Amino acid sequence: MTKPPADVNFTFSDAQLEQLKPYGEIRHHRPGDLLVQEGDAGVDCLITLSGHTNIFIETAEGDKRAGWMERGQFAGDITVLTGQASLSRVEMGEEGDVLHIRHSAFQRLLVENSAISDVFVRTLTARRAFAQDAHHGSVIVIGDAHDRDVFAARDLLSKHMVPHKWLDPARDPLARRIMDAREIDEATLPVVIRGRSRIMSRPSVEELSEAFGLDLLPDGSAVDVIVVGAGPAGLAASVYAASEGLSVITLDTDGPGGQAGTSSKIENYLGFPMGVSGRELAARAAIQAQKFGARIAAPAHAMSLEPDDDGYCVSLKDGRKICGRAVVIATGAQYRRLPIPNLDRFEGRGIYYGATPMEAQLCGGQEVAIVGAGNSAGQGAVFLSQTARTVHLLYRRPDIRETMSEYLVRRLEETPNIHLHPSTEIEALHGIDGADPISDRLVGTTFRNGANGTSERCETPFVFLFIGAAPFTDWLPQHMSCDEKGFVKTGTDLANIDLVRAGWSLERMPTRYETSWPRVYAVGDVRIGSVKRVASSVGEGSVVVSDIHRAIAEAQAATETALAGA
Repeated sequence: MTKPPADVNFTFSDAQLEQLKPYGEIRHHRPGDLLVQEGDAGVDCLITLSGHTNIFIETAEGDKRAGWMERGQFAGDITVLTGQASLSRVEMGEEGDVLHIRHSAFQRLLVENSAISDVFVRTLTARRAFAQDAHHGSVIVIGDAHDRDVFAARDLLSKHMVPHKWLDPARDPLARRIMDAREIDEATLPVVIRGRSRIMSRPSVEELSEAFGLDLLPDGSAVDVIVVGAGPAGLAASVYAASEGLSVITLDTDGPGGQAGTSSKIENYLGFPMGVSGRELAARAAIQAQKFGARIAAPAHAMSLEPDDDGYCVSLKDGRKICGRAVVIATGAQYRRLPIPNLDRFEGRGIYYGATPMEAQLCGGQEVAIVGAGNSAGQGAVFLSQTARTVHLLYRRPDIRETMSEYLVRRLEETPNIHLHPSTEIEALHGIDGADPISDRLVGTTFRNGANGTSERCETPFVFLFIGAAPFTDWLPQHMSCDEKGFVKTGTDLANIDLVRAGWSLERMPTRYETSWPRVYAVGDVRIGSVKRVASSVGEGSVVVSDIHRAIAEAQAATETALAGA
């Protein structure tokens, strides 16, 4: 087993333990007492005061003790902070006392004591990172590499930092041994196994969300700010709003990261000279937001927005309603789909919209095609060139420098297994002839050069699309003013007629990021005229919070005046 780094544990001093005790309750436990069951959500933070506690995880090789906590040490990983389902089991080893800090009190502790907060966040995060790197987590995915259900399950788990081991039954003998031991029939594949307590066959997104506690929001939850979208802009708004004392709920249809989360490496983001992956940046921001008390629910699909009393309600796809005094629309944009036949047939089976380590694992030693001429396409090409045999970068423009940063263009030109194809697009996709729906997958593509009109087939079983952006605004009300492409109008981009149609009732004009509805804001890629860069999205998400504070105070004053007059 991989040796854990030093930062996965910490021992509090006696003085620090005295600071911690007022937040919890000391309980005496005997050997074998179960303190946390695998799958429990919202678990207590457990700090050993005497004796020791044992931590067990169910791995592919069976039940193993992953560690033990002695006096001054605490159990758990990042789920202690997020409230998601625990991936381990905690039992009392040697008789003694344990300080139990309930999840709500733990959240208060993180805000009130900065020094101790840093210890918890650093250690809990390091433990989750170690579990991901060591590939010995208690979650196992068994299924074919080209099964779109396998891809969907792994994608969701990855976005939520759930460490898991993927086994292909056609290549991994361990998969067969686990299937025999757990009596899993091949016809039920793919399966997701959570420890020893749960086996899910072809699980839906909703089933996975429930099993891992990814969405714990009760119907009717009410907060100061609802943030819709957990990309860079939404996460920045969540961090700054929560850190300034506002209660925050953040919703996303997938998981933290947004379009930026599909980027393999962002090298021009301030403060990261060695670069940072979009998914890592999103994971850090999500933890930071939750440290300050923001609640992140994903997958949670917003379907509508409507006024409600002194605020607004967001209705979710499953029927729940979340109410807030202000709303931040940060739903971003998605890469456009190619207008060619059979695209649906191969999505998740050769067609992908992000280049992360998970996709790189799939296409090792293969021919890969990337479509796009922006920085995301360039970053994806460089990243995949490290594992793929050849990377073909296709773009319709004659000169890629028109849309891509110079440092990336030079890197593409200097990488021997990256081939640039200017004035070229994909004309057709090819699958396995006569294949049944389960085994069907992409095996090749036809490239067409617009400059000379020639076409050629290339055996590329993996195609990554990074073409353009379409905003996620279909769920917004009709009178929320957008441009002809669907991007939300804010501030000075709103004409008087937009405000009249929306029924704007305030004497002041909308602030810079405010929409045609008071206290409803749009930031990041979803906003008209935004700069499509991570840094600008983070900037907008952070700056909008000052406007929210003023608007909430303004609404509160108006309400008090009305009540006084009555």
